[in-house]
Amino acid sequence: MQLNGKVALITGGTKGIGAATAILLARQGADVAIAGRHEDGEAIKTKNTIESAGCKCLMIKADMADADDAVRCVNQTNEQLGPLDVLVHCAGGNVTGGLLEVTPEAWHEGFNVHVHAVFHLCRAVIPIMRKKREGAIVLISSVAGIRSLPTNIGYQVVKGAIIQFTRGLAREFADHNIRINCVAPGIIRTAFHQNMTAQQKKLNLDHRIPLHREGTPQQVAELIGELITNDYITGETVTIDGGLTMRIA
Repeated sequence: MQLNGKVALITGGTKGIGAATAILLARQGADVAIAGRHEDGEAIKTKNTIESAGCKCLMIKADMADADDAVRCVNQTNEQLGPLDVLVHCAGGNVTGGLLEVTPEAWHEGFNVHVHAVFHLCRAVIPIMRKKREGAIVLISSVAGIRSLPTNIGYQVVKGAIIQFTRGLAREFADHNIRINCVAPGIIRTAFHQNMTAQQKKLNLDHRIPLHREGTPQQVAELIGELITNDYITGETVTIDGGLTMRIA
């Protein structure tokens, strides 16, 4: 898929990996809608950068934990920018605590943001893509959905669900030329990981990550861009983690 003249919706697109992805797609010629919970300075900066690339940018204030908001994002993008060609679901958040510590409220909220949002977004966007006989969807999971983490059961489960959702959806809609792939980042230099202690960071860089460095949002965005533009990839989950998941010692 060539992105020039295409329309993309990026949830969680106002900061971090989502913003980097939105900017990359715009620089390749796509008009972009960015959805996020806050229309703050970071969101406005992302919008301005997209528009400086010569593309349209629609900023939508929405919470992906709300099913109506998820559907509204698709409909609003479709109405104001045109029929959607690309969906990237970057919105998310942590679900902290082991089985006996995580609250039922946090557990259900995690499913709302990560899993139920994907369900509602895809149900809204697939008919649009099916009519066009083309589409690309990229969902963001995590290495936590592949390998276990202590005291973080909820996050592992929702991220693992996204991986299986990717496989099932890709198989279901391959005949319609709609491709669905998944990216599983490791430790990326975003706000999500900024609360790590110096000790945790040293452990990660010295012992857990073979490349001994964190990834950047731009590096993840480049991978997402490749999964969108390469039209012979579907149903895959690609890790980008500096080798974190490959090591056994």
